[in-house]
Amino acid sequence: MEKKINFTDKALNQINLITKGDDKKYFRITVQGGGCSGFKYNFSFDTKLNKDDIIFGKTIIDESSLDIISGSVVDFKREMIGESFVIDNPKATASCGCGLSFSV
Repeated sequence: MEKKINFTDKALNQINLITKGDDKKYFRITVQGGGCSGFKYNFSFDTKLNKDDIIFGKTIIDESSLDIISGSVVDFKREMIGESFVIDNPKATASCGCGLSFSV
């Protein structure tokens, strides 16, 4: 089964904007254990690729994280309280109010 993730135009535009320059080559998405619901999303920058990374344009996701978020949509939202990347994960069975913590 193909592992796939989708990006909205807003997310792609923001990723391209923030990865300009030599020190921010890639936007990295990882899933880590923790948070109030079991897992949490982590967004960072990276200049190097690891053996298990899958490349989606200017974004990299390791295979383990992609297993958990495959089928998701990555969006970028601007609201009165701030700006942030948001992942709509169809595999998530619960999430917390911050939107960064979830369970599967």
